This record gives sequence, C-alpha cells and structure tokens, in this order.
Amino acid sequence: MILVTGGAGFIGANFVLDWLATCGEPVVNLDKLTYAGNLENLASLARDAGHVFVRGDIGDGAAVARLLATHQPRAVVNFAAESHVDRSIHGPGDFIQTNIVGTFHLLEAVRAYWGGLAAPEQAAFRFLHVSTDEVYGSLGPGDAAFTETHRYQPNSPYSASKAASDHLVRAYHHTYGLPVLTTNCSNNYGPYHFPEKLIPLMIVNALAGKPLPVYGDGMQVRDWLYVKDHCSAIRRVLEAGRLGEVYNVGGWNEMPNIDIVNAVCRLLDELRPRADGQSYRTQISYVADRPGHDRRYAIDARKLEQELGWKPAETFESGIRKTVLWYLEHPQWVAHVQTGAYRDWVKTHYAA
Repeated sequence: MILVTGGAGFIGANFVLDWLATCGEPVVNLDKLTYAGNLENLASLARDAGHVFVRGDIGDGAAVARLLATHQPRAVVNFAAESHVDRSIHGPGDFIQTNIVGTFHLLEAVRAYWGGLAAPEQAAFRFLHVSTDEVYGSLGPGDAAFTETHRYQPNSPYSASKAASDHLVRAYHHTYGLPVLTTNCSNNYGPYHFPEKLIPLMIVNALAGKPLPVYGDGMQVRDWLYVKDHCSAIRRVLEAGRLGEVYNVGGWNEMPNIDIVNAVCRLLDELRPRADGQSYRTQISYVADRPGHDRRYAIDARKLEQELGWKPAETFESGIRKTVLWYLEHPQWVAHVQTGAYRDWVKTHYAA
C-alpha cells in the first residue's frame, strides 16, 4: 500500500486513477478538499476496495501519524500543495501554511513512522515529493533549459513556498537519512484540471462565449506536459530513482501562451464550431500582465531519460486534442466545479 497526499486534486487524482489501473496496489488517499480538491475526480473508484479516501490536512501531524500507523504504507507520494501563482499573489498565507508548514509536519510524521520500521522495511521505504519547475525562476530567450543543478530563484509566493518545501525534503534526507526523491515538473494539462489554469480556462470560457484573457503580450513561454505522462514519470522515479536525487519531468514542448490559446481555439473550431461561424479566436482579450510574471520556463529531462529510461508518450498535438475532447465530453464535471465562489474569484481577478 502507498499513501498519496493531495490525491483529489488535478495531478494527484490522475496519479491515483492511473496507479490503480496500472499497478493495482492499494492507495490511501489523504486530501484536505480545498477548492481544487474534488471527489468527483475519483468517482470511478467509489466501489474500489483498493482506494481508501481520508479527508485531512498534511499539516495535522497527529492525523497523519495515525494513518501511517494504521495502514503501514511502503511509500508516501506528496502532491498536497496550493499551486496557483495568481492566488499566491493575492493571498500568500495559505501557500506558506500548506506548502511549507504542512510539508514540515508531514515530514515529521513520516520520519517518526519510518524510524520505527524494521530494517528491511526502512530500506524499501520511499518519500516522493512532487514539486515544480517554477522554483528555478525565469529563463531568457537563449538560456539553456533547467537542469536539476540549476540555482533556485523563485519569483512568486507560490514558487518560493515550493522551493522551501524542496529544501526541507532535501534536509530531511541529509540530516536524518529519510529516503526521499523529488520531482520538478513543467506545466501539466489534461483531464480534471480546475478551470483557473490557462488551458481549461480557455476551453470553458470559449464554450461559454466569454473573453479568453491572455496576460500581457501572451509570449510567456512554458514547457507543457500531459498529466498522464507526468504520472508515469512519478511511478518510474518511485520504482527506481536514486535516493536523495532530484528528477526534472518535462514534455519537451516549449510554447508561448498565445500559441496554446490559439491551438485550443483551432480545436474548438473543429470539434464544437460556434453557431455564428466565427473562430473562437475572436474572443481573445489581452489583459494587464500579472506582477513578477516569469517570462520563460524550459525543462531539460535528460537525466530522467538517461537514468530511468522515461520519455513522454504524448506530443503536444495528441495531448491537447485529448484534453479538449475530455472537456467537451464532461460538461457536468465542469458545471459542478464552477461554484459561485469560483466565478466570483475569476470575475474579480480578471476585472482589469
């Protein structure tokens, strides 16, 4: 059995679904169910005896300790995090509490549990921490992509809080010997993505006839990784990664944000044309750039390929088509996540 934290969120839920479908090993799923944690993501597991869901906070060390003692997992995979840069700018406190303080309490509980295991179980145990490429800061147009040895230069409260959590994980390995692994991924996209992030927001707004808000000139460059490829990379790192190591996970798909928006519009023009015959691109609306917006991220994932033989299965073209089709086929899921609080936040945030 493994313990997954944050397993009702976007990446966590995809990981749990893929894990049970691929490995069949039981999962205890701990999630606080904040606004982006959604049990509908896991509806297909409602009668699956291999999935145990527990609502709780990684910052509740006593509760985590009880879970560990009860279920005796062989590994912990930590997805639990506040993850939206825009929200971190407007309200950084939640990011400090969850990503830094919460990770500390989780590490303390795991360290105590691991310390009480017999030697063979200690040797086999793993703590895998899922992080982000944003901890590395921003790249210039001609700069080499981020490698695992790139200096940390976080530029937002979100990325700074994730950088701090990465440092804590590293410290618990070097100080206490906790068998840890860290992955730093690029921008994920795919099914179950909460529609505050770029791709699902564009799909949902386009279908609703709303503006498609693009920050600044739209030329901010990101590397895009299909979420199921990310899940397969995590499984591989958990299986064979070297203890204490960091592995960058990327899709080898560097693209400006405006190109992403145009790609979504082209697919919607094909798959769900507007009644008036116009392109969804007519809905694009450029808005004021956000403070401290990083210009470019790029991931060098060669270490993961060379050491562990992992490469992404999806191209951007295949992954974005699957993603748009999923949203078109799941309007009820979209309607359910769009609570009044979510609509009010988006309206307020993009008012300018």
